[in-house]
Amino acid sequence: MVCTVYLTEKPTLNNPILIEGLPGIGFVANIAALHLINELKTPKFGEIHSSSFQDYAITTDNGKANFPTNQLYYHKATNPQERDLIILYGNTQALTTQGQYELCNKILETAQNLNCHYTITLGGLRRESKINEPPKLYTAASDPQTLQDALNLGAETIEGQIFGIAGLLIGLCRLRNIHGFCLLAETPGFYPDATAARKVLTAINKILHLQADMNRLDKAAETTRQILKSFGLTSQPTETKEKEQHYKWSI
Repeated sequence: MVCTVYLTEKPTLNNPILIEGLPGIGFVANIAALHLINELKTPKFGEIHSSSFQDYAITTDNGKANFPTNQLYYHKATNPQERDLIILYGNTQALTTQGQYELCNKILETAQNLNCHYTITLGGLRRESKINEPPKLYTAASDPQTLQDALNLGAETIEGQIFGIAGLLIGLCRLRNIHGFCLLAETPGFYPDATAARKVLTAINKILHLQADMNRLDKAAETTRQILKSFGLTSQPTETKEKEQHYKWSI
């Protein structure tokens, strides 16, 4: 397997927080990350390519070939209450277990090189029964102190397995002495869920003291749907689907 990080610049950041926003259940993280990128006008500073991503490219009307990738953006705080951010966004996760581990370690290695010591992963929690209004938030964390940060946002703890990058990234944080927690919003999981993304973003705005306007969230959801549809990623990776037949929690 090959997983490589390409940086176009190395931004100088002050103790930034890493926000994960890759596709998963309900594409909650994907929508939330894209909305933050658009609202905060964050510049892109790098890409991650992996041989465990989708194995094809999509051509556009002008003949350009787009391929599966993860992208890194940064935001520098604009007031004393805000925090610098690293936002991970992309159109795919790795499609194998080995690929996921390689990807997560590259992400955390890059973040640590930018003086990052705190990670927040986002995702959806599939519910087959009726969803609460507004959706409930659930969390798991790298350590008790960081768990309390998430509980203060109104999230509840969950028990079980969290498959995919939302869970694995937080688990690997413990091995690197990085604090982190995941935020999972309830969702049916069958379409880009702007309602669940709104719930997650409200919590993100609160803990990070951001002023991201929610009025254009539906646009981010529609953009996400179109991008992922072009890559055939409007359903979950096969490996995740198979695991969900046996386990309760996923990304």
